[in-house]
Amino acid sequence: MYSVSVLTVGWLSYITMYSVSVLTVAREQLRKARHSRTFLVERGTGELWSEMQTGDRYIVADCGGGTVDLTVHQIEQPQGTLKELYKVSGGPYGAVGVDLAFEAMLCKIFGEDFIESFKAKRPAAWVDLTIAFEARKRTATPGRSNALNISLPFSFIDFYKRYRGQSVETALRKSNMNIVKWSSQGMLRLTPEAMNELFQPTINNIIKHIEELMQRQEVQGVRFLFLVGGFAESPMLQRAAQNALGQTCRIIIPQDVGLTILKGAVLFGLDPTVVRVRRCPLTYGVGVLNRFVEGRHPRDKLLVKEGRDWCTDILDRFVSVDQSVALGEVVRRSYTPARSGQRKIIINIYCSVSDDVVYISDPGVRKCGAITLDLPEALPGTVAGAERREIRATMQFGDTEIKVTAVDMATNQTVRAAIDFLSN
Repeated sequence: MYSVSVLTVGWLSYITMYSVSVLTVAREQLRKARHSRTFLVERGTGELWSEMQTGDRYIVADCGGGTVDLTVHQIEQPQGTLKELYKVSGGPYGAVGVDLAFEAMLCKIFGEDFIESFKAKRPAAWVDLTIAFEARKRTATPGRSNALNISLPFSFIDFYKRYRGQSVETALRKSNMNIVKWSSQGMLRLTPEAMNELFQPTINNIIKHIEELMQRQEVQGVRFLFLVGGFAESPMLQRAAQNALGQTCRIIIPQDVGLTILKGAVLFGLDPTVVRVRRCPLTYGVGVLNRFVEGRHPRDKLLVKEGRDWCTDILDRFVSVDQSVALGEVVRRSYTPARSGQRKIIINIYCSVSDDVVYISDPGVRKCGAITLDLPEALPGTVAGAERREIRATMQFGDTEIKVTAVDMATNQTVRAAIDFLSN
């Protein structure tokens, strides 16, 4: 049990949870969606919440430091429960891409060998340089007309002169990069063109991924796009999104956009049932033995045990990637031990990003969990001593983790395990 206190200040409600005995870890995409539906709508857009109706679809784009993650939801009922329309997607298009572009620019000017040597021998100075760039990166705007100054550490200037036998200013002149200038105060002057060159590859990847997602049949009719996460604070990204997607849907950039995930986590903890239907991010199943069928199964999968021919490594699928799963949906399978008198059964759980998998040895299939069930000797008068002893396996979907259970139907002995979406 936990208790909740609420303190209202202006338009914001700050929620504090304490005395928590069980912490529910929410998937990041769910946090963003939940928060966009409440706090962000009320603060950032005023009347927007009253505009959203049952059936409306929206995309939440979490633009973070390393990646951009996209979720698509539809409002199902007047009270605001959500249905996930497409599996979570994204890519390595976060703000770090701008940092890497800046490093590549330095390599082009001063030489990749020098930059790598400087990073290895003057790591503290390299960190100072990246921090200086980060501060200027946050101030970059599309309409800026003057250059951004980035201080070079003295150790950078001195190390370069020792390494190359020439000054930093000379290196800049020889590089023929007119978009980067040198200041007598020991600063690199990045023109607006230079900043655009650093931002555009990453921003273009983000816009391209959103456009490709919106073209999918399952995502047709999206009305709103919420930009959240730290990188969403960048005016460069905001302008690009508005120019490219503003005619297709309404772009929403909430206030305090960097706190979206934190606030959404609190709200999701208060109401974990808000997302009623999700899309399975992977194909899940268990590895089993089946009777070998000549001509159907490959010979390298043949296993002869106790005079019987078995096919090994078969993936018995429970759900497929991008399949809709309702909150609490359960899939059941029944199995029998491979040999009589078996005293233990191990059920290995596998997953894959592909739907086209048959065997656990197929490319892209990996083990993500296992449960072990002891099989005691049969009691007099029970079916446990029969040759076909039933073991019932279930997977429960729709929450932030998959709950796996195996039951020996003869003794009712049960074992459980959980597969966390965050780690799989």
